[in-house]
Amino acid sequence: MTVKMLTGRCLCGEARYRVEDAFAYAANCHCRNCQRATGSAFKPFAGIESEKFAIEADAPLFFYGDATTHDAHCSRCGSLLYSRVREGAYIHVTMGTLDEPPSITPSEHIFVTSKAPWHQISDDLPQYAGHVFEGPPLNR
Repeated sequence: MTVKMLTGRCLCGEARYRVEDAFAYAANCHCRNCQRATGSAFKPFAGIESEKFAIEADAPLFFYGDATTHDAHCSRCGSLLYSRVREGAYIHVTMGTLDEPPSITPSEHIFVTSKAPWHQISDDLPQYAGHVFEGPPLNR
């Protein structure tokens, strides 16, 4: 079976990546760091093993964090493209930077205790205080 490849890019188009459409999970993160990094109420992301993700050649990136875990932004326009997480084992692709829709959609909201007070979650997805594995949903 052939895995579909997806492409993604920043606002200005200078930073580009390729990723397999084989994401392990997807969520909407409402933590303050994601709010600040995106300038929005939450960050929709899809998680995948690092080896299934590749930056296109000569992408001008700025990294916030360290070599193992960081947020990668385009150095020109500032778009947040992805986050390297879980000791570098996974990539969290910001879903808004994908050029075409992935086969996965977010299945939960995480860190809702730090949700922007002006934002209302209006879907029926499970809502967690922190990470999914840290306890039962708050809205079930």
